[in-house]
Amino acid sequence: YKGRSNVRLGPDVLLRQNSVALSDTFINTREVCSRFKLPPGEYAIIPSTFQPHKNGSFVLRVFSEKEAKTRRLEEKISAKIEEEKVSEKDIDPHFKNIFKQVAGSGMEISAFELVKILNNIVSQRTDIKTDGFSIDTGRLIVSLLDKDENGKLGLKEFHVIWNKLQKYLEIFKSHDTDNSGTMSSLEMRAAANKAGFHIDSALLQAIVNRYADVHYAVDFDNFVGCLIKLEMNFKMFKALEKEDSGKIELSLKQWMCLAIY
Repeated sequence: YKGRSNVRLGPDVLLRQNSVALSDTFINTREVCSRFKLPPGEYAIIPSTFQPHKNGSFVLRVFSEKEAKTRRLEEKISAKIEEEKVSEKDIDPHFKNIFKQVAGSGMEISAFELVKILNNIVSQRTDIKTDGFSIDTGRLIVSLLDKDENGKLGLKEFHVIWNKLQKYLEIFKSHDTDNSGTMSSLEMRAAANKAGFHIDSALLQAIVNRYADVHYAVDFDNFVGCLIKLEMNFKMFKALEKEDSGKIELSLKQWMCLAIY
């Protein structure tokens, strides 16, 4: 990692390293000061809260005898979204019959019907915690996949979201390292990366503020809602971005229409 700035040093890296310096005593105090003598090189300074898995603001001051350049180690925000192409002939006949029973002769389901289906499924699972999918999450899913913009999902669109949910459930289970049935803020970052979304600390904090409960835990329905929202936001940005500039320009009407989503 020498010389790199866009990098995240996670537990998979740090837990294999020996620290070169530590504060004298690990105690719950507002200020910690220490002095170290180290050979020239690159070092990562890691602040820590006294209680694990707690978020907190901090000020880090470094005084050096000679000029020392510092920078934050952060990943760039990016996404790698895999678009699934489905033809009706590839869909299992049993899946088609189940969908037809729910959708009726119109062969389409609304956000309300989608939420009912999802909640029936997750209510039967004991290995994940959930308060149930909200109608807002259902509408978000429909908005992401509704190609003809009629506010409903057809067979192929429902098949895409079904496969996506299976993938998200697998990620959720594999990153729930403490088997709590929820996702902690630490686990959430790694899980989002596995789903193809590389996020920095500011975006992670926004996700925790929006989707976590009072104990900083994210349940399965909020986990799905978060990833669907990330995918939609990335797609919207890329559709409005000009020449890979990393910036977009919106009129008031465009901003209001996007924000109301």
